[in-house]
Amino acid sequence: MNRKEQAMTEAFRFLDENRGAACSMSDRIGDNPELGGEEFNTAREFKTVLLEGGFQLEDQLLGLKTAFAARWGQGPVRIALLAEMDALPDIGHGCGHNLHGTASVYAALALARALHPQEAVVTLFGTPAEETQGAKAAMADAGLFDREDLALMFHCCSEINFTDYRSMAMDSLEFTFKGKTSHAAASPWEGRNALNGATLFFHALDMLRQHVKPTVRMHGIVTHGGAAPNVVPEEAKAHWYFRCPTREELNGLMERVFNCAKGCAMATETTVSWRHNETSFDHMMPNPPAEEAMGEVLKELGFKLSKGPGPSGSTDVGNVSRRCPALQPELAIWDRKVPLHTREFAETTKTPRAHETLIKGAKALCAMAIRVVFEEDLRERIRRAFLEQKEG
Repeated sequence: MNRKEQAMTEAFRFLDENRGAACSMSDRIGDNPELGGEEFNTAREFKTVLLEGGFQLEDQLLGLKTAFAARWGQGPVRIALLAEMDALPDIGHGCGHNLHGTASVYAALALARALHPQEAVVTLFGTPAEETQGAKAAMADAGLFDREDLALMFHCCSEINFTDYRSMAMDSLEFTFKGKTSHAAASPWEGRNALNGATLFFHALDMLRQHVKPTVRMHGIVTHGGAAPNVVPEEAKAHWYFRCPTREELNGLMERVFNCAKGCAMATETTVSWRHNETSFDHMMPNPPAEEAMGEVLKELGFKLSKGPGPSGSTDVGNVSRRCPALQPELAIWDRKVPLHTREFAETTKTPRAHETLIKGAKALCAMAIRVVFEEDLRERIRRAFLEQKEG
């Protein structure tokens, strides 16, 4: 048995032996969901087992109260595992972060058991608020992933498994229209209706939809529309998400969106301003050598693979993929279609089938990491593909 095979055996043995602890942790977190930036109990659970596993902890990364990095080893190859933690308002863990976050933690522990310290540096990043502010984006901007040979995690899904995950670039903006208050019945002509500006903006974007590609997504809500029906609203606010398959395409779309906003303000004799109120996400940069290698790993573990559906949704892993090679396969926790961001999906994360995916998914993360550590040619091909994508 060579060194790579020995490490694989040790990692898989650790995960089999700790199956009960990992599944219990995932279910416990699933039963006690925490919103982005407030994942105190989840982060504490993750940090406790990592410290017990010999990792050194750097807490509150970048001043974020629940972000952390746990490191082990001092070898030349660097592997980053990403652990998501946050839940959704009212729904709970309808995106499965309790399950695949736990899988990343136990994969890191298994690698620390299987590898020699001089072979690699393994870092588990606790990454808060993927659903809102996207801590991975701030970490990427700060250069925390720049030296990594591979950053990886898997994400829960249903029905199919695939390695060629693609996400959409996304900008989140708040638009504020301002007018002039007046009595809506006695002297409406004295007022300038900010809500009219915001309402017209919704119609303008609906018309813009006719002249953008089918892959573009625009969706928004009114967050403030006035104080009373008999007062002309002097301020109205709308929160919008805009998504495109690539950052470059999204930048072009936003110029058209801003023109719509300015035109609506002019038409209603109001003013408009806007601001980014959540972190912008970049699209996921593909890495074919990494996806091919992960596909081989998953097939060996018994996963049946399908081709991915193309860009859908947005994630801060896209920002990571612009700073180092990154990989996020999607692994099913149920055989039929169960939509993400639903209460049904949150409950599905606690089924025996989901527990099986947790352990097998953690094994896949370990196997991929071990291949990168011991296969220099694969490591170089992954790095070369990353650089080609960046240059392109």
